[in-house]
Amino acid sequence: MNGSQTGARCVIVGGGPAGMMLGFLLGRAGVEVTVLEKHADFFRDFRGDTVHPSTLELMYELGILDQFLQIPHQELSKMAGIFNGHAAPLADFSYLPTHCQFIAFMPQWDLLNFLSKQAEQFPNFHLRMQHEVVDLIFEGDRIAGVLAKTPDGEAKMDADLVIGCDGRGSTVRTRAGFEVQEFGVPIDVLWMRISKREGDPGQTLGFFRHGRLFVLLDRGDYWQCGYVIPKGGFDLIQSRGLTSFHSELVSMADFLRDRVAELDDWSKIKLLTVQINRLKKWAREGLLCIGDAAHAMSPAGGVGINLAVQDAVATANLLAEKLLHRPVSLGELEEVQKRREWPAKVIQSIQTFIHRRVVTGRESKEGDSLPLFVRILQWFPALQSLPARLIGIGVRPEHIRSPLAK
Repeated sequence: MNGSQTGARCVIVGGGPAGMMLGFLLGRAGVEVTVLEKHADFFRDFRGDTVHPSTLELMYELGILDQFLQIPHQELSKMAGIFNGHAAPLADFSYLPTHCQFIAFMPQWDLLNFLSKQAEQFPNFHLRMQHEVVDLIFEGDRIAGVLAKTPDGEAKMDADLVIGCDGRGSTVRTRAGFEVQEFGVPIDVLWMRISKREGDPGQTLGFFRHGRLFVLLDRGDYWQCGYVIPKGGFDLIQSRGLTSFHSELVSMADFLRDRVAELDDWSKIKLLTVQINRLKKWAREGLLCIGDAAHAMSPAGGVGINLAVQDAVATANLLAEKLLHRPVSLGELEEVQKRREWPAKVIQSIQTFIHRRVVTGRESKEGDSLPLFVRILQWFPALQSLPARLIGIGVRPEHIRSPLAK
């Protein structure tokens, strides 16, 4: 198979949430589609774990929600936070007009494994693991396929359409020469895991203290933790030593005092460099980028997975029927950007504001009172439906319109 050549109507690069959902939907519609994933499995720690009501609603529309909810997960119907030592509610999902009025916390690899199993029932869907796309195939100005490294050597795959779903470090968008607009983010995030014990507090949005944020995601027997730091500040934190770092975490969440020493080596603490960026153009002849490849999101609100899934649904809605019969034009690809760029812009603008004004990773001089916007949500509980709708459903939610193959 060294130097082998194959083809498909559509090749999707990247088996993340956008790629797997789109592959599933195109396969369901009867389109010949191949998803190329560079890793041998989906097991990647420190990825987003939140499956929001909008994504759960799509599962319902597809008739697979009950199966999905059989996977072990935690459910959060009300979102709260600890602000300068005070517990305060932030969002109430129980009034959303969806079948699931909660956020499901589930390891991302479980979501991806589930979608791949669902897609495999369609004979025209193909998933190729350990296929790392390293370049695009050009025919003049048109993209005509991809080159991939595989366990059996280099493979060439021709395609009428290549869709880049390969994330914020996208090879596809780089090789295509797309221009990226960067929106400066003043924070990075340190990811780590700390054991969970009986008597620990329940799932919350996190612990806020004077501009700093410490997020704990319930993984059953351990906490997946995210600690917001100033951009480029990891070297300084390391220079102060692990003991000092332990003290910082305990100052945010005192109940971890008896086990924070589990972080006994810097190798257990991973740096996530936070980016917010967006392509000026998402498409060219034969190529489309969606998800983080088109608009990298910060972890704020945990909306990245769900925005990527919404992109995938919109792409299938707009293109699946056409791909059944013929290649799609550049104008038809640009319809995806027209549909999905505005929601991405809105969410990125909100994230940028949060990082510059609320969660900066730096110690502020404020007192220990609750921030004004949190007090307003306490005074007027009905307003908690607004952040719930923004986080849980998002801007311009999509619904399944792509066909089901007969």
